[in-house]
Amino acid sequence: MEYNKIKNADKIIEKSPYLIQNPTQYKNKWSDLFENKNPIHIELGTGRGDFIINMAKTYPKINFIGIELVDSQLVKAVDRLSNLNLPNLKLINMDARNIDQVFGKEIHTIYLTFSEPWPKKIDEKKRFTHISYLKLYDKIFKKHKHIILKTDNKGLFAYSLESLSQYWYTFERVSLDLHHNEIPIPNIMTDFEKRYYEEGRPIYYLEASFEE
Repeated sequence: MEYNKIKNADKIIEKSPYLIQNPTQYKNKWSDLFENKNPIHIELGTGRGDFIINMAKTYPKINFIGIELVDSQLVKAVDRLSNLNLPNLKLINMDARNIDQVFGKEIHTIYLTFSEPWPKKIDEKKRFTHISYLKLYDKIFKKHKHIILKTDNKGLFAYSLESLSQYWYTFERVSLDLHHNEIPIPNIMTDFEKRYYEEGRPIYYLEASFEE
């Protein structure tokens, strides 16, 4: 996916108090940074931050960390946060492949919201539900593993169902059309999701877990 590159994006986001510039120093110490023992949830590919910001507003007793590789994407997130006070939210500008350098077994939930689907077979290893990522998540989850995924891409959804089930995850909730599910599922919409909803696109949803 291509993004509009913002000049000096790295300098802009560095000024935000929400951005953690040296995240490796907090490995196994994130509860100390948040100054509480609340559960820690992370989002991989947080983009412009709409989901993680609204989650932090809605659930003040959960600590949230948004992880995004593209600094130009995070500019919008820090702009949205400029007039907010959310002590339960942090942002990290980094490659998700390095999360085991940043977290020990501290994470309760991982959110994958509208991740890049990487539809070509050659790019399969880049999908956040590829087995290489699932093995990486093992290093940062606490005893209970918990993944929530939302996507408008049917191919990625089908792939994720297969990949997670082969890795011994069980599914707590699965929906082929989140906004028209027979049993309502608590949901915070992203900006893209709102647009997709207005266009009538189905949103695929899964919640998977595994207890060691």
